[in-house]
Amino acid sequence: MRILIINPNSTESMTRKIESTAAQIARPDTELITVNPPNTPVSIEGFYDEALSVPGAIDMIRSHPEADAVIVACFDDTGLDALRCLVSAPVIGIGEAAFHIASLIANKFSVVTTLSRSVPAIEHNLVRYGLWAKCARVRASDIPVLDLESDFGDARQRIANEISDAIETDRAEAIVLGCAGMTDLAVSLENEFQLPVLDGVACAVGLSECMVQLGCKTSKIGGYAFPRTK
Repeated sequence: MRILIINPNSTESMTRKIESTAAQIARPDTELITVNPPNTPVSIEGFYDEALSVPGAIDMIRSHPEADAVIVACFDDTGLDALRCLVSAPVIGIGEAAFHIASLIANKFSVVTTLSRSVPAIEHNLVRYGLWAKCARVRASDIPVLDLESDFGDARQRIANEISDAIETDRAEAIVLGCAGMTDLAVSLENEFQLPVLDGVACAVGLSECMVQLGCKTSKIGGYAFPRTK
C-alpha cells in the first residue's frame, strides 16, 4: 500500500523527522510518500497558521492521487475536513489518531503540546471528536515548534516536566505528545515515566495501514462528498 504523509508546514527537517518515525512503524511492504508544501508557514502555531497552510496541503493531496491513505502530520489536524472531500482514500490526522488510541488504553490522558496559543485548537478538536471527556488536560510546555528542531536548549526537559505534573496533578494514565516535532521523543519519555506516551505520527501510520487492510473508504454521501464543479 502507499501512504501519503503531508507535513503542512514548509520545514524540511521536520518532514524528514516525521518520515523517520513513520518508517520505523510501517510494514516492510508499505510505501511512504512524505511531503511538505514549499510556501506555507515554517511552523503551525494556532488558527492563523492553520488557515495559511490548507491550500498547500490541498496541492499535495491532488499531486498524489495514487495514495491508498493520507496522513495529515500536524497535531492540529490542519485542513482535515477539506482534504477528506478530495479523495475516497481514508485521510487521518495525527491528533485524531493519537486521541482515539489513547482513549482505548487509558481512562484519562493528558496532552502536552508546544505554545499556549495551540491549546484552544486542540481542545476544540477533542470536543469535535467526542473525546473531551477522556482528556484530563491539554498542557502547554511553551516551546516554539521550531525549537524542537534543535539539539540545543531544554525542550525535552520542559516536556518531561509537564508529563510529571500531568501524572501527579491530572492523574493522567497516558500522555499524548501534541506536536509532530516531538515524534522522536516518545520512546525515551515512555521509558522514563513508565506509562504510555503516544506520538501521533506513529499512531496514524498504524491506523492507516489497518484501515487500508479493512478496505475503509471516506464516505462520499454528505459532508465529505467530492467538491462540485462551479
